[in-house]
Amino acid sequence: MKKIIAGSSSLMLAKNLANKLGIDIANVSIKRFPDGECYVKLNDEVEHAIVVQNTYPDENIIELFLLQDALRRVANRIDVVIPYYGYGRQDKIFEKGEAISAEKMAKLIEQDADSIILVNPHKEHIKNFFNIDAKICDAIPAIAEYFVGKIDTVIAPDKGAIYMAKKAADIMKCDYNYFEKKRISSNEVKMEIKDIDAKDKKILILDDIISTGGTMIKAIEVLKQQGANEIYVACVHGLFIGNADERILKSGCKEIVTTDTIESAYSKVSVAKEIAKLL
Repeated sequence: MKKIIAGSSSLMLAKNLANKLGIDIANVSIKRFPDGECYVKLNDEVEHAIVVQNTYPDENIIELFLLQDALRRVANRIDVVIPYYGYGRQDKIFEKGEAISAEKMAKLIEQDADSIILVNPHKEHIKNFFNIDAKICDAIPAIAEYFVGKIDTVIAPDKGAIYMAKKAADIMKCDYNYFEKKRISSNEVKMEIKDIDAKDKKILILDDIISTGGTMIKAIEVLKQQGANEIYVACVHGLFIGNADERILKSGCKEIVTTDTIESAYSKVSVAKEIAKLL
């Protein structure tokens, strides 16, 4: 019997995916001992398991490993869906002596998995760290559909994210651009956009991850100075460290939109439909 195994970090997405696939969520006991150690127990018979669990923050990694171990002892197949792939930003050696965390995580996860689905990992080549079938689910189309008819221009916060802005703009049938960053000093960065008139426009700033929100807040400030009418912020994975969401809204953002990869009050778009297609 095929069932969804919902990790404690991804309950909203697990429910949405179960609805899309028309299958049940397995009864699983997950608890923490007083010393912080995790305990998991499968209470249902499962032949084909679809595990949905983030690898962020750290305690969710251990939970994923224990869920996989319990399933490997009873299930014939384990598909692992990782909505937010934690440790994905260290995807290569930047300085001598570093660990490549994105690769090490892949080696550990694949030990008890038959396939992997990652939702917009920080870099696409991360899927190549897996020696089993690994697919990438792209949440950008779902985000773009949410904003169809509401936006004049999509802007990436830097050149590296321009491919997302272009993809979203193609779906929304609007313009796109990106911010250029110029370092003024060790602690000051200037952001500017070229070849675009933001005055009286409705603008969406789109990125894959919002962590501390500093880049978004700076981008909003620049757009406000240029006379933008409405400014929206969207991302696939909303971490919102240190109340970043509140600071973004206070800076002049009309609405924050994220997916359900990390559940929050801003999870207004689900990636369940796109994941279901890959399963």
